[in-house]
Amino acid sequence: MNNPAELPFFVYGTLRPGEINHTRRLRGRTAAEEPAHWAHALLYEGPGYPYAVEGTPDEPGPGVTGALITAAPGNYRALLADLDELEEYTAPGHPGNLYERVPREITRADGTPVRAWVYLTPPGPAAALRREGIPIPGGDWCAHPVA
Repeated sequence: MNNPAELPFFVYGTLRPGEINHTRRLRGRTAAEEPAHWAHALLYEGPGYPYAVEGTPDEPGPGVTGALITAAPGNYRALLADLDELEEYTAPGHPGNLYERVPREITRADGTPVRAWVYLTPPGPAAALRREGIPIPGGDWCAHPVA
């Protein structure tokens, strides 16, 4: 099992392999990158990047397609700080957070579950997205044409 302080990251937007922030923030700093899926979640269009929202019992969602990223040895703390900065995450529940960083169960392509950090939309903005946001069909931002 992973050390809770050094969980891998589940990325689903601009940090996925082949996307702009993967090149800027992750290239050369990872030990492993593998396809993964976060069940019972929804993905919404954002201003050039997506918003992930945790599903509810009434609306579990199709899940979110992404990648599981494991930091290269010796890179974890710096990578965590860099991703927190990119995702505008300060601390749990901080009112200035664009995303909350939370541990969730992610599924590898082979069906194996793994606990990973996920940057998801805080409750207030998530409720607004559920009311008036534009869902990304199938939960795959990279397969969705950007307007």
